[in-house]
Amino acid sequence: METKELKFILKLLGCPNYRTGLSSSIFDSFKSEKTKICRDLGELEYVDYSREIATVKILPPGQALLKLDSAQLPIDDKELKVLEKIGKSSGKIAPSEIKVSSLKSDERDAILKTLSERGLIAIEIKMKRLKAEVWLTERGIEVLRDEYNPEGKANIDFNLLGNYVRFLRKNLRVKSEQVSTLVSDNMESHSDINGNISDEEILETIKKLDRELGTENYLPIFHVRQKLQPPLLRDDLDQALYRLQKSDKIDFSTLQEVSAYTPEQIDAGIPQNIGGQLFFIIVN
Repeated sequence: METKELKFILKLLGCPNYRTGLSSSIFDSFKSEKTKICRDLGELEYVDYSREIATVKILPPGQALLKLDSAQLPIDDKELKVLEKIGKSSGKIAPSEIKVSSLKSDERDAILKTLSERGLIAIEIKMKRLKAEVWLTERGIEVLRDEYNPEGKANIDFNLLGNYVRFLRKNLRVKSEQVSTLVSDNMESHSDINGNISDEEILETIKKLDRELGTENYLPIFHVRQKLQPPLLRDDLDQALYRLQKSDKIDFSTLQEVSAYTPEQIDAGIPQNIGGQLFFIIVN
């Protein structure tokens, strides 16, 4: 960012919710440059601002539609009147030039967007001319909080520096609280899920995977690991499978033809002191 762009953002940080009118007196020091600075920061996605439809122009599909029989038109009366007004101009026109009785400006703009989405007209979006607002985006918050690294020399008012310090205190505290909550929630969630998956649910998962994958009751263990690890740990799943075998719900088979599987898939089996790894699960 250039110094003037940084100062623009620092002034914005002093506004409620980092949002204010572009005509606000806090931007008076930028004089005629503030609009360009705002647009440039908008290109970087650090700020955003109020926009409006600046011009509209009819497209060939719109012109072709106007030549159709009225009974065949796929648009309603108001949309047709707006399209006709646009069609009378040879080039771009401002929305304010589209005069249709009893049609309010917000309804007109909604119709223009609809006609544009249908490919009947082209619309040009620009910064709102009157009462435009500017605000800091989520991307702008991320850059200032996590990425921005000031370099070089610049004359920065202490009031602007204070805005940045308050911004960092607020957002770094919020981020820290979010991370702490997320870690806590993940630990609780893992504990709850890990404790709530019963052996019967594991057996049903095995049956379901066998049906879905068409393994004909020879389900490779790596599929079960992919499904249940996490939340289960590897040893938790192994012990559950042993319990199911002991209760005669499942049995195991070793792998004979290793060329059909990757080393990672083979390693997902259950090692044995004697013989090959237990690789397939068979439901009794």
